[in-house]
Amino acid sequence: MDDLTPKYFLSLPLHVVTEVYGEQGLRKRFQLEIASFAESGRAFLERAFGLAERLHRDDRRTREPVLNHLLRVTLRILCHYRVRDVDVLAAALLHDSVEDHPEELAGGAPQDPTSAALGVLSRDFGPRVAELVGAVTNPEYETSRDKDEQYREHVRDSLGQHPYARLIKVSDFTDNGVGVLYTVGPKVRRAAQKYSPMVPVLRELVQRDDTPLPADVKAHISSQFDLAEERFAAILAPH
Repeated sequence: MDDLTPKYFLSLPLHVVTEVYGEQGLRKRFQLEIASFAESGRAFLERAFGLAERLHRDDRRTREPVLNHLLRVTLRILCHYRVRDVDVLAAALLHDSVEDHPEELAGGAPQDPTSAALGVLSRDFGPRVAELVGAVTNPEYETSRDKDEQYREHVRDSLGQHPYARLIKVSDFTDNGVGVLYTVGPKVRRAAQKYSPMVPVLRELVQRDDTPLPADVKAHISSQFDLAEERFAAILAPH
């Protein structure tokens, strides 16, 4: 990997970086992408990445470290959505931190770990980053109601109020939903059941006038949603 030129490495699709070079490749791509930022912006993003790395160091998905997912979500926003807002990118790196590690982030076991963890993010990265992370953090769901239905309601209501958080959720969905082909076993069908009804919800949110993306990026995302719907339908089709 060290013998590859930066120009070549920057030209590779994210899924190729993942499959061929793994976590180290995604780390390198992240460093190359933020090299053009002002020093203060680079330092801010590197600090956010350092916290994500510490919190998720032992977390794994079916085939890879969770850190790969966090890097791809962030890189997709930066490379494909063309967003260079450091608050949005830092929140993308940290988007699972409060949901997955609230006590560790809060530095203990507070009575309300989610609020305490968001408070730490607000203190260390600013209230806007904390607000963005909070907008994409799932709440505690009622056990008497369907969990997936509550998830959809939360996404629709929360992202309706936070246009910039939509960018994080859509990139996260793309990695989880469109990337379902990287999942194996029973989780494939479960993922399709969970994410398939989300497509029209997110499609409508992306197309809103206040979603801060240019028209060609919205069209690109729409095409990814089309692909996701095709995959989900194929997965859920009767044998």
